[in-house]
Amino acid sequence: MKSKYTVLDMFSGAGGLSEGFFQNGFKFVSHIEKNDHARNSLETRAIYHALKDSSNEGIYRDYISGNLNRDEFIQKFNELEMPPAGLLQGEITESNETDTIKEIQDHLKIIDRDSVDVVIGGPPCQAYSVAGRGRKPKEMKNDPRNYLYRHYVSFLKSFEPKIFVFENVPGIKSAINGIIYSNLHEELEKIGYKTVAHILNAKDFSVLQERKRIIFIGWKDEYDLSYPDFLKIPPSRFHVSSLLKDLPPLQAGEGTDSPAKYTRPFSRTSEYLQRFMIREKKDILIQHNARIHNPRDRIIYRLAIEKWDKERKRLKYNELSPELQTHRNKTSFLDRFKVVNQYGYSHAVLAHISKDGHYFIHPDIKQARSMTVREVARIQSFPDNYKFEGPRIAQYAQIGNAVPPLMAKGIAVEIEKMLKEIS
Repeated sequence: MKSKYTVLDMFSGAGGLSEGFFQNGFKFVSHIEKNDHARNSLETRAIYHALKDSSNEGIYRDYISGNLNRDEFIQKFNELEMPPAGLLQGEITESNETDTIKEIQDHLKIIDRDSVDVVIGGPPCQAYSVAGRGRKPKEMKNDPRNYLYRHYVSFLKSFEPKIFVFENVPGIKSAINGIIYSNLHEELEKIGYKTVAHILNAKDFSVLQERKRIIFIGWKDEYDLSYPDFLKIPPSRFHVSSLLKDLPPLQAGEGTDSPAKYTRPFSRTSEYLQRFMIREKKDILIQHNARIHNPRDRIIYRLAIEKWDKERKRLKYNELSPELQTHRNKTSFLDRFKVVNQYGYSHAVLAHISKDGHYFIHPDIKQARSMTVREVARIQSFPDNYKFEGPRIAQYAQIGNAVPPLMAKGIAVEIEKMLKEIS
C-alpha cells in the first residue's frame, strides 16, 4: 500500500520524532543528520520499517539476534530490490545546502512522488538550553548552532510543504534575549506560513517522563487550520517501575549489548509495556549492560537512593562527607546525583548521560548503578526492538537527544488529521 503522505526529516538524531511518523504510515523522502552513529541508527530503523511492511521482518530479527552482522543485514535488504528506505544525508552547511536540496528533489522522482507534504525536525538544542547557557554563557551566545534554524527555513522555502513541525527545548524562547525566537517567527511568516508554538510535556502523551519541548506547527497561509488540541492522556496508572520489572538486575559492569533474556515472559510483563508496544511478544532484550563505577560513586549512589526512598528528597553534594567530595565547587550544581523516581515520572533524560550516569541512578539500592541504555530508552518510550548503533556513549547521547516516540506518534496523528482537512 502506497503511503499517502511524504515527510522530510531534518536534524533527525537517532529518529525519535521520525519513529512517530513511521508508525503512522508516512513515507520518508530523506533523513538529514550530521552524526555518523545517529545516521546509522536511522538507517537501521528505516530498513526495519521497510522489512516489517513487506513481511520480511525476520531479516531484522536475525540482525539484532547476532545471526547477521550489519553489512550482511544491509546486503540482505538490498537483495530484496525493494524501494529505497529513504535517502540519508549528512551535515547541512552553507556550501552544500543547494546540492542537498537538489539530491532530495531527485530522490522524490525516484520514489515517484511530486512533493513533500510535511517537514519535521529541529536543530541541536544545546545552544538554546538554559542549562547550557548557565555553564558556558559566552560560548553559547556565539555558538553557530544558534542559526541552524535558517537551513530549516531554506528547506521550507524550497520544498513548500503543506505543514511543518519544528521542535526544540523551551529555552529557545529566551535564547539571545528572545532574538532567535522572534526571528524564526518573522522568517516563517515571510515565506508564507502561519506558525503557532506551544510547550508540550511528554507525560501528556503517555511517556513516563517529565520532559517539556516547544513544538512549532506551521501551515501555509492559504489553509484554514489551527494548532492541534492535543488530548492529554497521562499514564496515571503507571510509573517508572512498570518499565523495569522484567529486566535482569545488574551490578556495575554486568550485562551485555548482545541479546539477553528477560526475567519475565511476555504474558507476565507490565500492562504499560504491552499497551504502548514498548515490548512485543517476539522481542529479545538487547543493549542492557551497566557501566563500571568506582566504589566511591556506588557509596554515593546508595546514599542518594536511601534518602530518596525514606524522605523523597534529593541528595545535595554538600551533604556528603568530606572523603566522598571530589569537586571544589560546593556552592552550585549541588544536584549532581539524582535517582530516577520509580514511583512516578522520571525526570528528563538528557544527552549528558553519555558523560556519566550520576544524574540517572537506578532506584534499586541493591544494584547501586546508573541506568542502562535499554532502561533509558524505555523511559524515552523507544520500543525494545529499536537498535542504537555505535559505542555505548553514542547510544546514550542518541537517546538523550531524542523526542520520545510516543510523543512523536501523538503529534503525527494530529498532523495527519490536518493534512486530511486540506486534501
